[in-house]
Amino acid sequence: MDQYSCQPFFINKYNNLSDIYGTNLRYFTYLIAVFSDTVRDYDISHKYGQPIAMNTNEYQFSHQATREICRCLNVEDALHACIRFIADYIPVERMYLESWSNRLGVVRAIATATIDKGKAIDRLISVPIEEIDKVIKKVREQGQEDGAFIVNHPAADPVSGQMLRGLGHPTDVSILGTYTVLDGEIIGAVIATVPGQGRYTDQHAKLFKLLKSPFAIAIQNALQFRQVSKLKDLLADDNRYLRHELNKESAATVIGADLGLADVMRASQQVAVHNSPVLLLGETGTGKDLIASHIHQISERNQGPFVKVNCGAIPETLIDSELFGHEKGAFTGALAQQRGRFERANTGTIFLDEIGELPPSAQTRLLRVLQNSEIERIGSDTTLTLDIRVIAATHRNLEAMVRDGRFREDLWYRLNVFPITIPPLRMRTGDIPALVQYFVHKKTKDLKLGIPPPLPPGAMQKLVNYGWRGNVRELENVIERALILGSGKTLVLDRLVDNDNPLNRASARSSKPAPLDDIITAHIYDALRYTGGQIHGAGGAAELLDINASTLRSRMNRLGIDYGRKPGATPTTKVS
Repeated sequence: MDQYSCQPFFINKYNNLSDIYGTNLRYFTYLIAVFSDTVRDYDISHKYGQPIAMNTNEYQFSHQATREICRCLNVEDALHACIRFIADYIPVERMYLESWSNRLGVVRAIATATIDKGKAIDRLISVPIEEIDKVIKKVREQGQEDGAFIVNHPAADPVSGQMLRGLGHPTDVSILGTYTVLDGEIIGAVIATVPGQGRYTDQHAKLFKLLKSPFAIAIQNALQFRQVSKLKDLLADDNRYLRHELNKESAATVIGADLGLADVMRASQQVAVHNSPVLLLGETGTGKDLIASHIHQISERNQGPFVKVNCGAIPETLIDSELFGHEKGAFTGALAQQRGRFERANTGTIFLDEIGELPPSAQTRLLRVLQNSEIERIGSDTTLTLDIRVIAATHRNLEAMVRDGRFREDLWYRLNVFPITIPPLRMRTGDIPALVQYFVHKKTKDLKLGIPPPLPPGAMQKLVNYGWRGNVRELENVIERALILGSGKTLVLDRLVDNDNPLNRASARSSKPAPLDDIITAHIYDALRYTGGQIHGAGGAAELLDINASTLRSRMNRLGIDYGRKPGATPTTKVS
């Protein structure tokens, strides 16, 4: 069988890529049928003394021609290989492969070939529907579906003459052709031409008809392969457009690039031109995913995929499969092969958010990716080499986790090549007005509320002074709730932003947290005001603060708090 081995790529009439193997099987069934016919005829010849239906030369011609047609993916290459082979048996100058549509009254020439080269074409030639119908009816009445036809005077033939003129081909030629039939329907023809008239004989036709079955499949597959190729090109074009639009949208949402995030943006530009791992550090809600996306967009990998993975959202039992993929049957429920996130991010960037949540097994495999750029799917012993850039992010203290044995030290050193710390919103209050305006417009559009409402008087100052423990994410949620409460006509912020909360006062008044002693001093003064200066006994400051009176006096001495403070007096130490 090696003599006739080939690797054709076929697409069946259902235009479904999942049925490709079905069409291959269909073609190999054809080959088996040819062998079966030969064996059957051989048996008949021995049993009844009848001649073999296909002699040795025809048998070799059929299989060699089939091999030449099927070893090429593109139909023009198959036609070129075929003409080079049959030229030793049949006089031929040029061959055409046609697809018929009797409903539309057109013949579509899809390929042509000479001894020198093959060429894909897509030319529609108008032929009267009644003429095509006549040909099909005649073929069926005379039982010629399995045979070949000869046209020695094509200028006088309405179909052949029109076809040659439509192709710009001279009509003083001889034509040898065979109708290609698939599922009992004539779908086209394959024809050979040679200059002069009366050049073809019945012996030529007997050989040429052997090409009908492989070319029938070739025509159908060529048309559908071209359609799939067009769809692939359309999808690729849509993908490029959507990626471009996504990049524009993401780039437009980096608020504070010139103010509070200036240092972050500068560091991002420095590292983007390299492939070094990046570790983004910062509190929850500071926009680490946005910075990761920005680094990808300004890097040379921006045409590749950007894959986000929240390591804390994937169950520990599934994280290896999600990140690195698995083979069919690797575990219960693995019904098909699946590519992991790393494999999908090949030639691009993978963003591992909440990297501190990775279990030890996944940490070990991630270390191998960073060291060797290699992965193995679960259940496979094949090593896949990847070209990816890793950006990780966490709000945890990874150094402390390393000391506690909860995070691999070698992985920490691999990730910590270029750390970037993103400041919390309370440390870049200058960005708040721009963020508020952005979220008001964005959420108004998302909620379909019409025109963005103006901020109430004093609202912006209240927002700037607020502590924002949830950072930008909290600000976004507050704006959305304010729009909903105000029905899109105003922003209702009074019930959402509580500046009287001591935690918010402490974090909002200064970008630097207040010293602990200042907080304790202010709290003791509040207790003394409430008790009228009384320290001991029932209702005293010690009882109110749930502390021993002697301990409270000792702490007051250390902090320099005056015992003789009059009720209603203000503290001398201020909380900044």
